[in-house]
Amino acid sequence: MKPLLFLSDLHLAPDRPKAAAAFHAFCSGPARDAAAIYILGDLFDSWIGDDVLVDRFPAAIAASLRAVTKSGVPVYVAHGNRDFLLGPRFMSATGATLLPERHVLDVNGTSTLLSHGDEMCTGDVAYQQYRARIRSPKTQRRLLTLPLFVRRLIAGWLRRKSTAATSLKAESIMDVDDSAVAAAFRASGATRMIHGHTHRPATHRTDIDGVPRERIVLADWRDEGEYVLLDRLGVRRVAVAAVEEPAAS
Repeated sequence: MKPLLFLSDLHLAPDRPKAAAAFHAFCSGPARDAAAIYILGDLFDSWIGDDVLVDRFPAAIAASLRAVTKSGVPVYVAHGNRDFLLGPRFMSATGATLLPERHVLDVNGTSTLLSHGDEMCTGDVAYQQYRARIRSPKTQRRLLTLPLFVRRLIAGWLRRKSTAATSLKAESIMDVDDSAVAAAFRASGATRMIHGHTHRPATHRTDIDGVPRERIVLADWRDEGEYVLLDRLGVRRVAVAAVEEPAAS
């Protein structure tokens, strides 16, 4: 049986060429041997609307994903807090399927809840208030009616504001809340959860309502990437590095 591959928080951007190169290497290599690919949010460092596909960088990322889906491997993409405006044009260009905020998947008989994870960071009240405003359909419609150059300015301002706010917050506030995790397990009935967002890769095991549960946190991508592979042998973390261009002779 071919494996399922899970990744998140790639934060791909033109100023992060090694992460982008690692993603292209992933798409041309291990992705082609998978049963399915699940990208659980923040594929891009920012996404201000599907009309940016006219730009070279996002078009190249979309082309790599399209090559994966054309090879017969399904790709599923979830919204993250940075790329929640990914829409139908992107899905059509890549052949990917958009996931709901939470999705339950049966993996070899284990009910597995998939999520980006930011909705469980309930200790960060200011972020949750912002999230509710910015993710509302009304706000998104308004954003997408703005000219592209205005949306670029807004995205840059929001990134700077987020960086400044994050530097002032306690580490515990930016992690998922135990009670929110327990509530998500109960609501879904899952015994395994896979999510990203926190940039704290780990595997946590706990007991909720007398049932053993497992929570797998995906890694963020930096100079190299990492994905989680699930198959009949279990769970493995696999690194993926950029493929360097050969030196000119």
